[in-house]
Parts: sequence; structure tokens; C-alpha cells
Amino acid sequence: MNTVIQVAGSLAILIPFVLVQLGRMDAKRRPYLLINLVGSTVLAVDAALGAQWGFLLLEGVWAIVSLVGLLRMWWAIPDSNR
Repeated sequence: MNTVIQVAGSLAILIPFVLVQLGRMDAKRRPYLLINLVGSTVLAVDAALGAQWGFLLLEGVWAIVSLVGLLRMWWAIPDSNR
């Protein structure tokens, strides 16, 4: 079961990433950020349970960045890079 969870979490990150690279999805839109948040959170929890600290750092930061992007959209905080 653990492997299924890891593969599902990884696909939730990789598929949107590939779609962005192909120009089929926008990385600054809610669907991309939400799917990344779900996938990275799943992988971060799995890493924490397995005491894989480097992987937890990677996925935890990925989840936080995705969450911040979603919150910025929710609260309509302007992006200083635009």
C-alpha cells in the first residue's frame, strides 16, 4: 500500500509539471497549485512516517510553497514579480 501512495503522490506532482512544460497548464493557476499541494503533502507525510528527513524537507517545502500560492490567490495578494 505504501508504494501505491508514493506513486499516486508522485504522479500528482509530475503530471501537472509535464503539462506546464508542454504549455497545457499554467503553473500560476489554482488547479496546478492544488494538485501539487495534495501530491507533496501526501509524500511529505509518507516521508515523515518513514523518517526520511531529506525527502520530508523537499516535499514539505514544496507543499508550503504551493499552499502560499493558493493563499495568495484566495486573498488576492498581488504578486510582486508581475
